[in-house]
Amino acid sequence: MDADAPFRDTSVGDPLLDGLDPSQALGERALSKLRWRSRRGLLENDLFIQKFFERHESHLTVGHARGMYALMDLSDNDLLDLLLRRKEQPDTPLQEEAREVLKMLRH
Repeated sequence: MDADAPFRDTSVGDPLLDGLDPSQALGERALSKLRWRSRRGLLENDLFIQKFFERHESHLTVGHARGMYALMDLSDNDLLDLLLRRKEQPDTPLQEEAREVLKMLRH
């Protein structure tokens, strides 16, 4: 590791993803954990998330999982506002990985 390179925390609370290359394909166990973590309290959010997994499950990457974890940290109402385009950004700006997943969820 280069001592002059800035440290980038890539942890998302899932040891299956910590420190992995964002472009790496998501493993079956990590995908299962992501599905479990993505369950929401609002039916409307669950419908968006269900479609997301139906369309993209086979080609999700570690970066996508990190983006999804960031979105799942939002409240149900904030997430729904983003999905319905009532807001373009939450109060705390999203990282690139989360913005990419948000685009995927919206389509």
